[in-house]
Order: sequence, then C-alpha cells, then structure tokens
Amino acid sequence: MQKEQREEKLKSRVTEISRFYYQKGRMPSFAEIGEMLGLKSKNAVFKLVRKLEELKVLERDEKGRLTPGSIKFPVRMLGTVEAGFPSPAEEELADTMSLDDLLIQNHEATFLLRVSGDSMIEAGIMPGDMVIVNKGQTPKSGDIVIAEVDGEWTMKYLRKRGDVVALIPANAKYKPIKPKNELKIAGVVTAVVRKYK
Repeated sequence: MQKEQREEKLKSRVTEISRFYYQKGRMPSFAEIGEMLGLKSKNAVFKLVRKLEELKVLERDEKGRLTPGSIKFPVRMLGTVEAGFPSPAEEELADTMSLDDLLIQNHEATFLLRVSGDSMIEAGIMPGDMVIVNKGQTPKSGDIVIAEVDGEWTMKYLRKRGDVVALIPANAKYKPIKPKNELKIAGVVTAVVRKYK
C-alpha cells in the first residue's frame, strides 16, 4: 500500500474513533475499536493502538485504559480550517463538502426532529436543537435513541444490561425510564444541528 493510501486509511480510522469519543463521551474499548474498524484479530487492534499512541492521538491511564490524546482536538488533527478567514492560496486548495454528505449516511432512512425539553443537556443537546435520526441503524447500548415508551415519545441514552433495557437521561433532574409494557425504538441520533441567530 502506498504511503498516501496508508495515511488516508489511518486518518479514516482516527475519524471513526474520534466520532465514537464525541458521541459517547468516552473512549472505545479495544474490542469496540476492533468491531468499529473491522479488525478481526486482537493483534491488529493492539498494533493500531500502539501506532496511535506513538502519534499522541491516544494515551493510556495508569490502569492501561485508553484516554484521548490529540483526539480531543479533532479540528487541528483532521486538518480542517482553524477559525478565521483562509488566505487566497488556501481558498484555491479548499475542497467542497455537502452537509448532507457529512451528516447523513442513509438518506432514505434519515429524518430530522426539533428538540424540546432539557433531559439531554449534559449530552450537549439543547432545547431548540435539531437532531438527525437514522431509523435504519441498529441501536446499541450507549446510543442516543428516539423511542416510544408505553405510548410516550422521548429521546434518551439506550442502556441494555442482559434482558433489562432502560432509557437514561443526560440531566440529573430526571430519572431513568424502564418500560412497563412496550418499548419501540424509532431510530438512533447520529448528529445534532444548532443554529445560532
């Protein structure tokens, strides 16, 4: 594989890990990295982690758990433009990107909802924000989901522990919700859009 292709592949993997970190608010485990990136062997995951440690993208705490390194600064690391106006030379080199392409993976299965209420503010989702929801994505424990619980609609973190399912708010004022009769998950929140006036 040529150097440019290797660098692109590495950037893509860093982007996936970064996305996980910002969506879940924690670093993925080694097993989750393997699953997320399609790495079948533990050895391949360890090699990648070692490489990312060398690049200071990731670090480890005293117990050996992964912690964010430069991944905490995805703007700089991923080569996007810092705040300010680009110079004419940078403008000529700039590529274009559709927000649809950036935020939506499956157009047919995606819808938009406006947020009301403050039960997810600690996840950075505020009243008035718009959330992009993918109804085709399989919900996993830790995902933010749109769900119908016993006839009421809500947006919460999904938590599965064995056969027990709960919906967890991101605001200490609210209690977890455990379905009494029925739980239907309409989709997984994949992005939040906030417009500043």
